[in-house]
Amino acid sequence: MSVFTDETRERAREIIARYPADRSRSALLPLLHLVQAEEGYVSPAGVAFCAEVLGLNKAQVGAVATFYTMYKRRPTGDYLVSVCTNTMCNVLGGQEVYDTLAEHLGVGHDETTADGKITLEHAECLAACDYGPVMTVNYDFFDGVDPQTARGVVDELRAGGRPMPTRGARLCTLKEMAVQLAGFADEREGAVADGGPGEPTLRGLRLAQEHGISVPGFDPNTPIRSKAEADKAAAEAKARSEADKTAEAKAAAKPAGTAPAPSNGGAARPVTAGNAGTGEPATPAQAAGSTTRDVKAPDAKSPEVRTAETRQPDAATAVPDAPGTKVPVDGAPPAPRDAREAEAAGVAANAPAGDGKPAGDDAGAQERNLKEAEAGTSAGGAGSAVASETGVQK
Repeated sequence: MSVFTDETRERAREIIARYPADRSRSALLPLLHLVQAEEGYVSPAGVAFCAEVLGLNKAQVGAVATFYTMYKRRPTGDYLVSVCTNTMCNVLGGQEVYDTLAEHLGVGHDETTADGKITLEHAECLAACDYGPVMTVNYDFFDGVDPQTARGVVDELRAGGRPMPTRGARLCTLKEMAVQLAGFADEREGAVADGGPGEPTLRGLRLAQEHGISVPGFDPNTPIRSKAEADKAAAEAKARSEADKTAEAKAAAKPAGTAPAPSNGGAARPVTAGNAGTGEPATPAQAAGSTTRDVKAPDAKSPEVRTAETRQPDAATAVPDAPGTKVPVDGAPPAPRDAREAEAAGVAANAPAGDGKPAGDDAGAQERNLKEAEAGTSAGGAGSAVASETGVQK
């Protein structure tokens, strides 16, 4: 088993610290990218490392690592070349590009060249139909490729060069890309300043600008608040709400009287704590004795607008705990205590597996079944069939 470097272990601790203490297993995805950044793939040692630092068993880690195609389970080249062979790219010549590269490199799907430089794979979809046929190198796009340009890209890679992607930042190796996917910045000088968006992607923006189309009430200059600014605004709103409640409580403690008679000789109007000393008539809420602030309910908005504001907030959206604000939620989240109890029960029922057998195997039951099967065979003759507890006949 290989030993991971101190830098990797330090980065693992940094990744885990990004999540709440009782949700540390959420760090599994970036941790898998981290071990792939050191070894070039998720090895059995990498699975054991993730299980160790997160307190999981290897079966749980392996289930995640085998689900996502971005985690490679065997050594991968410096450059992962993915060619889209799905419907749109295929119609435009994607399969021809893939076949040309396979013949030129002498490898098939998910195979690596002898020099360890390139691993080739065909991809079902790379989500860039408007640029087809496309291929990616370590997930950076090369658009509108044909067999000749694709061969030129891989030849330059094998010669030690790094061709510039059509879109995105400067090309890097698969290990360097895995570090970024684990949540760490690309530290190469000027790397992220390279590249830019493709023209087909900007076509909609160009048409909107040409015809003067914009979202009603949208200000493109509205700044996006940082988390610190949002937290500050929420704290200020909460402080104002508490101050208002304190003032209203003090006003409610004063005895209510009768307002002075109006100058026009009319009847005196009722006075409550809310309007005492002002000579103003009481509002319906004050007349009822309520001390709640008169705040317009957000429910006056349509459910679609409120849901959109909750999921896509902007500078004009009230903070969740502002007075009178009710934030719609998709469902009631479980209580932290219930979640911890459920997780503890799952861990207790699925103890960490040893190296000799997968999690959940009961060696005692297997031995008992084997002995019963052997005893049944001896008693019934060589041709008899005896069913064991597992339902397998011998």
